[in-house]
Order: sequence, then C-alpha cells, then structure tokens
Amino acid sequence: MERKLALSLKDVSVRFPRTRHIRGSAFEALHGINMDLWHGEKLGLVGRNGAGKSTLLRVIAGVLKPDSGTVYRDHGKCQLLSLGLGFLPHLTGRENAILSGLLQGFERSEIDRALADIAEFSELGEFFEQPLGTYSSGMRARLGFSIAIQLEPDVLLLDELLAVGDAEFKVKSRDALRQKLNSETTVVLVSHDERVLKELCDRVVWIRAGATVDQGETSEILERYAAARSPGASIGGKQTGKVD
Repeated sequence: MERKLALSLKDVSVRFPRTRHIRGSAFEALHGINMDLWHGEKLGLVGRNGAGKSTLLRVIAGVLKPDSGTVYRDHGKCQLLSLGLGFLPHLTGRENAILSGLLQGFERSEIDRALADIAEFSELGEFFEQPLGTYSSGMRARLGFSIAIQLEPDVLLLDELLAVGDAEFKVKSRDALRQKLNSETTVVLVSHDERVLKELCDRVVWIRAGATVDQGETSEILERYAAARSPGASIGGKQTGKVD
C-alpha cells in the first residue's frame, strides 16, 4: 500500500527577537529544517535540550509560523498535547475542557461528545463542575491529560511521554498514551528515552542547534546520535537508556 504524505517541511527557519537584555541579531531557533511525516507514522525527535525540538513541534502544530521555508499539510486536526492549554481559574473543569478543545481547533460538537469521557477519565467527580481555582496541581494535570487523551486528532504531537497524578492514575494515563500510540493516529514524539523511541517509533529525526542532522530508521539514528555525544559509547548493555 502506497504511503500518503501528511506533512512536509522544506528549509523551514524560525527566528526569535533578542530580549532587551541581550544585544545582537535575532536568535535562529530553527534553521533549514527538512523533514516529512507520513500518515499513520510514529516519528521520534531527538536532540539535546535547547536543540529546537519543542519549537519544531509548535511549527508542525501551526502554533508558530516559520519566518522562511514552506510547510505542506495534508491532514486533519493536529493536536499538541498540553496539560494546561487555555485553562482559566474562574471557569469550571467542564468549561475549561470546552475552551481548551476549541483553542486546539476542535468543533464544539466534537468536544460535547467527549465531555462525559473526559469527566470519567479525569476521576474528578463533582470537582469537574467546580472552578479550576479550587483544584490542586495534580487535579489540574489530570484534567489537562484527560482532555488531550479523549479528543481524537489526526496528528498527535507529544513533548515527552506524560504520566500524571497519583500512582494509580499514572499507570492509567501511561496505558492510555500507549494505546493512542499503537493506533492509526499519526504521532510525532519528542523523547530522551531510547527504550521508548525504539518501542514506539518507525523513524527518528535528529535535531542539533536548530538544524536537521540526520533522519532514518530508529536504531540507526539512535546509534549515530549516541556516538556523536559520547564517542565509543554503545547503545544498550549497561547504559541507562537515556539518549540525552
């Protein structure tokens, strides 16, 4: 079966202005990024902290418009998993769920259909109808995760695998994420965990200093990435499993 292209970035660059405390020209967070994403693919992104991975996710999501280059899209809704997108303390959990979904491009009818599942998954009980200002940080995280996991995007963007809440809810949230990753949903995953990348990703793109260094089959790219970071180091064995 022929693969269908969902997204293609060609020579994409993103520049941010320097702050008033730092002199000089604009900071180039991404420079000449080239990458493709195919429908149903699970694509991993690796690179050191500050390499530009999160900025790249925001470009893919459409949150950031590149300063140069082209972005080709042939997909439906694209969701960047964020645990607190659009949350307002004076609104109830239900109202924040609706607002968060709308901000991510979902139709109100789609959100309404998901509300019962969001409430059930979050295990907030009567607090789902209470203002967010009455929530603990753990309750906020559970609400945000539940919104993200119950809506059905065509492309899901994950900045690290997230497991939130108490021990029981962490198991539940981790299982839900893995189920989503094993579905037909197209996924882009940023992770520093080699084991997760090898288990879940078809391909990996390596980003360094805002540029595409290499991309290809997961094990091959992880080996090159590890070798570049620590010459002579081997993947696996007694390693910790972290690739950054």
